[in-house]
Amino acid sequence: MFRLLRTLILVMIAFIAGMLYERDGSKDICQNGGGLWIENICVGPEFTQ
Repeated sequence: MFRLLRTLILVMIAFIAGMLYERDGSKDICQNGGGLWIENICVGPEFTQ
């Protein structure tokens, strides 16, 4: 039973780490493309001032 619980916890931690990594990558792509990152949404350069 402990092995199953440990596996579930490790998978959950890996999933959260992957989500954070991808979110940070999306933020970098947005900023490099001239966009503005506002509350997890990339606003394109045509909408920024």
